[in-house]
Amino acid sequence: MQNRKIFFFLLIQMLAVAGPAIVVAQTAAPASHFAGIWRGTITIRDTIEIPFNLEISNSGEVFFLNAEERFQSENIRLRNDSLYMPLDQFNNELAFRIVSKDRLQGVLRAQDRKGRQLPAKAEKGKAYRFPERNIPASGNISGVYQAVFTMPSGEKRRSVAILDQRGKKLSGTFMKISGDSRYLEGIVEGNRFYLSAFIGDSPAYFTGTFDSRKTLSGEQIGSITKQHFTASPDTNAALPDAYALTHLNEGYHSLDFSFPDLHGNMVSLKDPRYKGKVVILAITGTWCPNCLDEAAFLSPWYKENAHRGVEIISLHYEIRSDTAFVRKALNRFRERFDITYDQVFAGISNGDSVKRSLPALKTFLSFPTTIFIDKKGNVAKIHTGYSGPATGKFYEEFKKEFNGEVDRLLAEE
Repeated sequence: MQNRKIFFFLLIQMLAVAGPAIVVAQTAAPASHFAGIWRGTITIRDTIEIPFNLEISNSGEVFFLNAEERFQSENIRLRNDSLYMPLDQFNNELAFRIVSKDRLQGVLRAQDRKGRQLPAKAEKGKAYRFPERNIPASGNISGVYQAVFTMPSGEKRRSVAILDQRGKKLSGTFMKISGDSRYLEGIVEGNRFYLSAFIGDSPAYFTGTFDSRKTLSGEQIGSITKQHFTASPDTNAALPDAYALTHLNEGYHSLDFSFPDLHGNMVSLKDPRYKGKVVILAITGTWCPNCLDEAAFLSPWYKENAHRGVEIISLHYEIRSDTAFVRKALNRFRERFDITYDQVFAGISNGDSVKRSLPALKTFLSFPTTIFIDKKGNVAKIHTGYSGPATGKFYEEFKKEFNGEVDRLLAEE
């Protein structure tokens, strides 16, 4: 009898210990519990909260919302009391503790958890970006602007701002020689404006004021650097000529390289498949937001034009060089944009690495950079940076120039 009592006592104790674990497993929230619109913030410099918006579908798909763009990321992952948003394109992740089904608290960090972690939070059901106070806009700053950014070194760099204001709502982008800031979204209150964007890399944040002549004065604030800018309305605003910024060293007319593709095969411009053809070299990286826009253009363009005798090779410079990481990054990029042209790994993602691997280049300023090779294998033109779809008419001008240059090279004997 005593042994039976001891047995039942131990059994009750075991069930009491095991019970909570069983309940957690049975009541773990499915992805559909988090479906809906969310407003998040990422905190930089300890006090500056940069807002962003996203949508989670019933199946857990994540879409970052910036102005007219819906940028699809990876599906959410749930683990006990945590929700993770992998940002594989940029080797980042949003790691949240589930405070409730409507509130998340966590950090933006690298997937290897090295480096800085930025505080992040999100609330469900809030569709606004910047909080709206009862302050009407004191003017409309829609238009094209000639802007000048002052770098931390004191160097001045010309830029173009494109803004569209509707009521208090503001959207737009800033174009630099390195590329545009993609889709910015924000608000105007009084004579002050705010713009932000986030798709998984570093959050973008612009703020400033304007006067009665629509002259802008503001800052682009990042987690590490800060740049002041001024801008004045100018319908003829333009960047420096993108075809006159990157050059070959004196005495060079062609590029000589041999880089491995996804299967380890070495690729060179001397390969038979490129002989007698026009070749586009895209110096790119899977981590680069403007490079995403370039790939979104080049992939369908190549399918429509390859039969004309033109090839594309994307030269990838990535944040890591180990084979497993590079293969995973390039394959993911290939699948996202349905790329059918050659991709090769050329080195680590910095300007010095580019110049070491392509010694014929005298200068290198920006990812992406696009190099046009004629039928004889010589460099015909080099285009620095990229003006993507967020730039409107500038994007249309780029596509016209791109097609015009290819047509010209194809027409050559």
